[in-house]
Amino acid sequence: MEDWALIRQLHRSEGLSQAAIARQLGLSRNTVAKAVRSDAPLRYERPRPRSSGWAQIEPAVRELLTRFPTMPATVIAERVGWSGGRSWFAENVARIRPEYAPADPCDRLVHRPGEQVQCDLWFPGQLVPDQAGVLRSFPVLVMVAAYSRFIVAVMLPSRITGDLLAGMWWALGEQIGAVPRTLLWDNESGIGQRRKLAAGVAGFCGTLGTRMIQARPYDPETKGVVERANGYLETSFLPGRSFASATDFNTQIHEWLAGANTRIHRTTKKKPVEELLIDRKSMAPLPPIAPGTGTSVTTRLGRDYYVAVAGSTYSVNPEVIGRMITVTADLDRVVAHCGQRKVAEHQRYWGPDGLTTDPDHVTVAKAQREHYNSRPPTSGDVQVQVADLSVYDRVFGTGEVA
Repeated sequence: MEDWALIRQLHRSEGLSQAAIARQLGLSRNTVAKAVRSDAPLRYERPRPRSSGWAQIEPAVRELLTRFPTMPATVIAERVGWSGGRSWFAENVARIRPEYAPADPCDRLVHRPGEQVQCDLWFPGQLVPDQAGVLRSFPVLVMVAAYSRFIVAVMLPSRITGDLLAGMWWALGEQIGAVPRTLLWDNESGIGQRRKLAAGVAGFCGTLGTRMIQARPYDPETKGVVERANGYLETSFLPGRSFASATDFNTQIHEWLAGANTRIHRTTKKKPVEELLIDRKSMAPLPPIAPGTGTSVTTRLGRDYYVAVAGSTYSVNPEVIGRMITVTADLDRVVAHCGQRKVAEHQRYWGPDGLTTDPDHVTVAKAQREHYNSRPPTSGDVQVQVADLSVYDRVFGTGEVA
């Protein structure tokens, strides 16, 4: 603005030419000429940018998001006819989608004594060897009393329903010592999915006198107590440890939790082991009869005298080949019965594709095979009774008349 005023003063008042003004002020002739012609100070204006491709289709995108806030970006691109970069389009959609997404408020949860025990599976990684020495990633059942924050954890051989129920019964019976009003799970397939409990879960809860609640999908705040416990185990228990077996893992984590549950909890400012006493007073007592847990399979024993349980196979006494047997498996043992007779008992194999064979069963199978091969051959001269077809001729009167 100062240059514009000085240029006009030198040009009008002192009568200097534009060239002289340019030499005196060290400006270009074009700048001086524009200042002389302008009635207001010169101001730089950035040229308006050209309309981008996103600006042209943004109204159509916003219209779709108004009606369908969760429509995927790929579908929106197809609906609006976008043929450019997919990632760039998705970034722009993600930027404006929060303006149309419905709010999902999260209430502040208040946990009362005896009300709830939250359950979840924690996978610490491939740290524990199976019977073959291969490192496996076995699931760890973590259960936390919501009021007292008392933590229980146990490694399981699998995540099937029978093993989950056996782990929960051990945690409630041996560690917590009472039954809460509700058990909270996520949508674990071994517990149930699509608002339908897995087979055996309803009977388990009925025996305990509790209720099973499954959190909605994508709602981690509902069971945040056990989720934080998983993180606590990940960062405080696991580092620097090695395990010789699943039994060694359970021994170490039980010893560690015995001390961890006596520490002052960061949120409650109290010791979980002491608050558990208050929790138990509001919980129901353990049932007099243990609920049904583990896995049970009823099948007919085939010629190979092996049965499969949870991905592994176990031998059965060949003497009951062709007969119906019932195989039950808990966390430690696999037992088979034919009626009232026990025909197999094995240690549970932790890991898939396991093969467990009892040498006595092999001996019995060998004796049966030798007996089968030594049976006397059947005679080739077999007497077959031939029917007298002339009886039809006499009945229907087609034969010769005497």
